[in-house]
Amino acid sequence: MKRRILGIQAFFPDSSACLVEEGKILCAVQEERLTRHKRTRAFPNKAIEYCLKKTNTSLEEIDTVAFPVNPGIYLEHFNSPQSAQPRYRGEIWYSVLNHLMALAPEPLRVTDAAQHIGFAGNGKMHIQYVDHHLAHAAIGFYPSGFQEAAILSVDGFGEKDCVMFARGRGQRIEPFFRQEFPHSLGCFYLTMTEFLGFTPNSDEWKVMGASSYGRPEVYYETLLSLFKFKEMGFELDLNYFNFYNFHRPLNYSSKLLELIGPARRSGEEMTQRHFDIAAATQKVAETVLFRLAAQLYEKAGLDRLCFSGGVAMNSVLNGKIVTHSPFKDVYIPFSPDDSGGSIGAALYVAHHLKGMPRQEWTHNYLGPAYAQEEILGELKKFGLTYEVSPDPAKEAAEALCAGKIIGWFQGALEFGDRALGNRSILADPRKPEMKDAVNIKVKFREEFRPFAPSILEECLEEYFEEARPTPFMEKVFTVKENKREDIPAVVHVDGSGRLQTVSERTNPLYHSLIKHFQALTGIPVVLNTSFNVKGEPMVCSVQDAVRTFYTCGLQVLFLGKYVVKKGA
Repeated sequence: MKRRILGIQAFFPDSSACLVEEGKILCAVQEERLTRHKRTRAFPNKAIEYCLKKTNTSLEEIDTVAFPVNPGIYLEHFNSPQSAQPRYRGEIWYSVLNHLMALAPEPLRVTDAAQHIGFAGNGKMHIQYVDHHLAHAAIGFYPSGFQEAAILSVDGFGEKDCVMFARGRGQRIEPFFRQEFPHSLGCFYLTMTEFLGFTPNSDEWKVMGASSYGRPEVYYETLLSLFKFKEMGFELDLNYFNFYNFHRPLNYSSKLLELIGPARRSGEEMTQRHFDIAAATQKVAETVLFRLAAQLYEKAGLDRLCFSGGVAMNSVLNGKIVTHSPFKDVYIPFSPDDSGGSIGAALYVAHHLKGMPRQEWTHNYLGPAYAQEEILGELKKFGLTYEVSPDPAKEAAEALCAGKIIGWFQGALEFGDRALGNRSILADPRKPEMKDAVNIKVKFREEFRPFAPSILEECLEEYFEEARPTPFMEKVFTVKENKREDIPAVVHVDGSGRLQTVSERTNPLYHSLIKHFQALTGIPVVLNTSFNVKGEPMVCSVQDAVRTFYTCGLQVLFLGKYVVKKGA
């Protein structure tokens, strides 16, 4: 009987579930995509049900449930600041157990409240709690294809840690340094996100995007002085922060206001001062991360890096690691943040604990897909007028050339925050006005937010400096100066672009679309952003796509081979 592991991430933002069989990820989805509650912390009942149904698996057939938090560590440190939040205490054990019992068929008996669920016929499902940073490390290392690598995990915190150094070799991950909360780079960035008037633990993207408009030198030395570097890790001057006092209303203290002036109120117009603070915040985060990378390199003795944790969502930083550290190559997974904890925990159990063979992963298309018959049924149910396209990729390319902003809904849903060509909004990158049009009329978000260039992998070196294949849109690179006028809608104010390389092997239909666009225009690039509007998760179902299409400025919707046009 094949061994199947159910990975579950809950109680942290962006709950999710996945199913791994003999070391291979069969499917995975975030709960928000199914419930439409963005970044939900709720137990992922719908995501679990999807994974079981997709793979025709009953709960009794699950060998192990992997959970990316070890509540035993919280119990050991019950008087730590984290214990002020109940979800981080022993309740995690009982919540996980009770939710699983609710999903399980009767009759049911519990053999060990912490570790097992027993079924009739003496079947047993083991519950394995994986240290949070080991789960981050696992999704960073095991899908990388590297047989050995240094591993760096950096986030706000998980259990009592916020930094972990490890070595990965074959199927083993061996940590050798951990830095404890509250000396946290992730929480520093979270605090500055709130200081700049955005929502912490959600809007860090906005600080990263705004940083390109600022002058980092204005506040860089001041903010960097809050860090004291050690031989391993660093210390943060906690006098300026409140994030470790969970009962306080703000993550920063009055001393930070004395240091750099008043905070921006939510909704207040961004001024040059705010952009300068964002720029300094970004540069400080890069400086700290590069110091950690140098420390890790010296101790690990390996020249390949796997980088994960919430801080690894910072694509501007990611694109600079190879040029600003001793590492020759870096792998960053498609979901290094907490949403990927379900996958990381399952892979750790599969490979490190059970010795299952590893699989290299080059895509994140792990969620629900819809057959052409299902799409047609939904269109008829809504009474929509549609056309059937003999070649959706070619017709989509033609629509882009005609100045249309399109919704592109194909194949299986992406896992993680990056749309990689299956649930995407697409536009012509040659038209500079497309950036504002998509931001304002379609996404309803800030004008300074950039968009990703999706480029044919084979054309990468022609357009980007020192760039490498970047399939997960996880790194920002500089667009060559002589190409910036060709694709102005996807070139940020500093001349960079958050890159996605598109391979024919990985996504032949999306590759074909860009190839057709190249044949029509000479440009092997399209503007790509996730198929959603501000405040909503990426669309999952046909119904989600249709509703979003009719509530924003999209002009054409491609659903499989079916095409819906506004006014038709």
